[in-house]
Amino acid sequence: MIDVLLADDQDLVRLGLNALIGSEDDMRVVGEAADGLAAVALARETHPDVILMDVRMPGIDGIEATRRLAADETMTGTRVIVLTTFELDEYVFDALRHGASGFLTKDTKPAEVLRAIRLVAAGEALLSPSVTRRVVREFATRPSRARKPHPQLDSLTDREKEVVGLVGEGLSNEDIAERLVVSPATARTHVSRAMIKLGARDRAQLVVFAYQSGLAF
Repeated sequence: MIDVLLADDQDLVRLGLNALIGSEDDMRVVGEAADGLAAVALARETHPDVILMDVRMPGIDGIEATRRLAADETMTGTRVIVLTTFELDEYVFDALRHGASGFLTKDTKPAEVLRAIRLVAAGEALLSPSVTRRVVREFATRPSRARKPHPQLDSLTDREKEVVGLVGEGLSNEDIAERLVVSPATARTHVSRAMIKLGARDRAQLVVFAYQSGLAF
């Protein structure tokens, strides 16, 4: 059973998501919060597998709530999907930078929301090429954001650095395998080892590390 927490200041949105999730046999809503502070407190109480987190909420916004939860060592099993009306580059980058595993707009089709919950609960990252391109633009167009190499970057082998760069470009394990002419299993192994060495929570954070460390361009 996938436990889901809903964090949104709009009653109608929470009602709709509750009904959608409640119709599935493999997931359930374990709590609802109408502001960021309540979302953090409720998440620490219920330890959900996935949080659907709105960006614009009273108290603290969804990005700050995500940052606090990602920094909490007791919440390592919880993943955040940022859900918002506004598909803005700043939201995309900040959500991923602060620990979100994915990003959806509120006009996403119900079936895709359910797929996203299952994907993130399984430990995958909800990262489309369009989201990756937004991260690229963030670094390309904002010189004020200095690149800061990860402190464990030197622990990666040359091949692992190459793989992290390809993850940063938005390539799947299958795409990486084809690019490097290796098996998909070998590509997965390189990605997994890089995530462990860099302490990445998931593939989404690996994308951010790739750009901050200059491995992706």
